[in-house]
Amino acid sequence: MKRRDFLTGAGAATAGMALGAAPRFSMAQSAVSPVKPNPRKLLILGGTGFIGPPMVRYAVERGHEVTIFTRGRSRSDIPGVEHLVGDRSGDLNSLRGRTWDAVLDNNARDYRWVKLTTDLLRDKTEHYMFVSTISAYAGEATGYEYVDTPWTQPPITINSPLAQPPDGFQMGEELAYGPTKAMSEQIVESAFPGRTTIVRPGFIVGPGDPSDRFTYWPARIDQGGEVLAPGDGSDPVQIIDARDLTEWIVRLVEDSTYGIFNGVGIGSPLSMAEMVHGIRAVTSSQVKFTWVPVSFLRQHKVESYSDMPIWIPGDPMSSVDNSFAMKSGLTFRPLAVTAADTLAWHRTRPAEEQAELKIGIKPDREKQVLAAWHESVA
Repeated sequence: MKRRDFLTGAGAATAGMALGAAPRFSMAQSAVSPVKPNPRKLLILGGTGFIGPPMVRYAVERGHEVTIFTRGRSRSDIPGVEHLVGDRSGDLNSLRGRTWDAVLDNNARDYRWVKLTTDLLRDKTEHYMFVSTISAYAGEATGYEYVDTPWTQPPITINSPLAQPPDGFQMGEELAYGPTKAMSEQIVESAFPGRTTIVRPGFIVGPGDPSDRFTYWPARIDQGGEVLAPGDGSDPVQIIDARDLTEWIVRLVEDSTYGIFNGVGIGSPLSMAEMVHGIRAVTSSQVKFTWVPVSFLRQHKVESYSDMPIWIPGDPMSSVDNSFAMKSGLTFRPLAVTAADTLAWHRTRPAEEQAELKIGIKPDREKQVLAAWHESVA
């Protein structure tokens, strides 16, 4: 399974989640001034998926007047939140005749949705915040492609080339996930010149994440025993807590901060070994990590990203520059907080969801690979 394919599927999976379904864990809050800004009228396109609930909740806590727009499959349980119902693929009637100070677009999975929305709202709001993705950049790895031919290009920055539509593409046709996000950015900037903020996140993690990409590791490590760990532990990874991301996005809107930002974390470089050992710190289970070389994993068809979530060896987008975002006020909870809160949330899920994660190597398969590795080095 490729990262872009999974992101698309995960986005669809979050659409029906109730706004208040994920427990609100708050072992630590972002290091932000408690002073509340002047209240603003915010329209959040989405609001009932994974990143929607913390965004809505934080905006309300900051004193803003919040309206969400969804297909109506779930309702908000936060007092005072107005809920408009429609469909971004064509039914925008509930948005007509309304004005807002800012629009936060966090659920656009199709550039055609963005075109319809921006055409309608270009004169109805001052500020358009678009949540894009680092998959909008060109040259993304999805497996082991850069292991044998290491990535030698400069670090990914906000000015790096974006993914392009295929040759012969005509406007109106469907696009893959990365190109559709890149196209959406262009549409937003054209409709709101000088009034646009674009945030490109990477792996968004934390309590409430239905994709299980990060959740696999706290859940697996908490089970204890021998844990298959990929590579030698030195490969870079980047994750950002959904609460850190969405709270920062709300503050960008509060301050009318325009521009393009890479919404990735954490605040300093993080290796795969540092990530799993950081997660290990929040559980008392007896754990042994066995690091297995990439060549052996490839030989035994252990896939990066799908079998070993988050980990994509040599991926240029596992080490994206976020300095501009940090200068604009992006802050990060400690990894231990994210891991502990994710594990606590995971334990509240139905038994079948805890037993059958959507991603990650299956237990029997993990044992087989570990046994084969030990036999090979005996």
